[in-house]
Amino acid sequence: MTAETVPTAKATAPPPKEQRAGAFAPLRNRLFAVLWAATVLGNIGTFMRDVASAWLVLDLSGSPATVALIQAAGSLPIFLLAIPAGVLSDILDRRRMLIVIQVGLGCVSLALMLQAAAGTASVMSIVGLTFLGGVGAALMAPVWQSIVPELVPRSELKGAVALNSLGINISRAIGPAAGGAILTAFGAAVTYGVDLLTYVAVILALFWWKRQPDARDELSEQFGGALRAGLRYARASRELHRVFLRAGLFFACASALWALLPIVASQILGGGPGFYGLLLGAVGAGAIGGAVLLPRVRDRVGQDGLMLGASVVTALVMVFLALAPPRWAAIPILLVAGAAWIAVLTTLNATTQSILPNWVRGRGLALYLTVFNGALTAGSLAWGALAEAIGVPGTLWAGAAGLLLVAAVVHRVRLPAGEADLMPSNHWPEPLTAEPIRGDRGPVMITIEYRIAAEDQDRFLAALHRVAEERRRDGAYAWGVSQDSGDPERVLEWFFVESWAEHQRQHRRVSRADADIQEEARAFHRGAEPPVVAHFLAFDRHRGEAS
Repeated sequence: MTAETVPTAKATAPPPKEQRAGAFAPLRNRLFAVLWAATVLGNIGTFMRDVASAWLVLDLSGSPATVALIQAAGSLPIFLLAIPAGVLSDILDRRRMLIVIQVGLGCVSLALMLQAAAGTASVMSIVGLTFLGGVGAALMAPVWQSIVPELVPRSELKGAVALNSLGINISRAIGPAAGGAILTAFGAAVTYGVDLLTYVAVILALFWWKRQPDARDELSEQFGGALRAGLRYARASRELHRVFLRAGLFFACASALWALLPIVASQILGGGPGFYGLLLGAVGAGAIGGAVLLPRVRDRVGQDGLMLGASVVTALVMVFLALAPPRWAAIPILLVAGAAWIAVLTTLNATTQSILPNWVRGRGLALYLTVFNGALTAGSLAWGALAEAIGVPGTLWAGAAGLLLVAAVVHRVRLPAGEADLMPSNHWPEPLTAEPIRGDRGPVMITIEYRIAAEDQDRFLAALHRVAEERRRDGAYAWGVSQDSGDPERVLEWFFVESWAEHQRQHRRVSRADADIQEEARAFHRGAEPPVVAHFLAFDRHRGEAS
């Protein structure tokens, strides 16, 4: 057992405001510019591959459920693997991980190219290879997001994140249209071959990057512990729950549009693969335009108003397409759909990033990707099955009605503001120990003893329950508060952490916002001395047994 007193959290002056960098300032950094350009090129190839696969499956089957299965095959691995991928991005060398993933994705495109050239492609082989491509995307997504702070100075970080979003939409605007054109002119094998060349370019850029390996110490997390810590954080974070609810419901309904778009392009609008690529290019172009207008619109209506408006617009787009408009009219309406789509994606992603501290950012974003892709996968399969039963127009009407209903109901569930200061406070002192303690020894019970006057106890408990959420987010798997039966003003807060090393990591995780919450509870303490903290370690399992 060790004991210490709780320090008062010192007010920390906010960091000086940094001069705002221009929107394209990160591109002056050669390393960022090279990797950004390589990423854009790689994403263009991926969109080309997806167009070729969707249209090839449509030619082989013509079934709405089968076409929807392609989207599900690409998004399901991200649903299944995003969480472990987020953990791996924190404990492996990110550059090497990216190179291995790019090689694997190149092999997928090579296999698609060879079977298309030989005329042996089947629905199941395309779905299977699309699934493998989704595995690569699942492993890659958290890593790409995690390396951005390494590539630019802090003052340009927001600009770099915005440029990454812009790059994705540039790829979405160019890739499908280029893929449709190449597919029409030269066939699927050449389209897959061009995609393969883009992976070669990305791999060369990653080899050019001379990244220093991450430094590790005795508190560096291993896979199992890091996974448990990330899941504990997500389970305890009410703010994250609100984001996940809004994301899951929106994407489950809106997936009807994207799952059925190949059928809409061919059967309802009477277009070919080039027209389908043009529609996807319109979505990307609309997203670019929406990204430019987004800050002004958000300033006027707020992030919740933006989510509501984007949901209504997406529902109206589905209704419009269900009415079988002229082909020329579908292009501007999908420009609008792209703007609404990027508004939702940017709002939810930015909110998620703003409520996650650095130590769990990769894992939290991976959980968001899990919800996002899980909703797309389930929605795609469900809407495809419904389209088989009632037809594509009726399914689009159903999707639009569901989206409007969801938007009206969850609009009351406000997204978090994301304004808390999540920088580490470092105000907890190192625990006092009588002897060195192994990092894997545990569990550890931490107690904090307060003196709380009877008239203050209700308000103290309300404040302490806000502290409890923070304790659980940062590593506690159990928490409670107890009162001394012989001295009712003596109140004991206690919580359990799985190991001594995990409790030491907990010291590093407490943010400045958390320190403020702890100070609100501590202010009710009436003792002459500060609250006393004690640490109790479980005995070794076999200690005291007869030999």
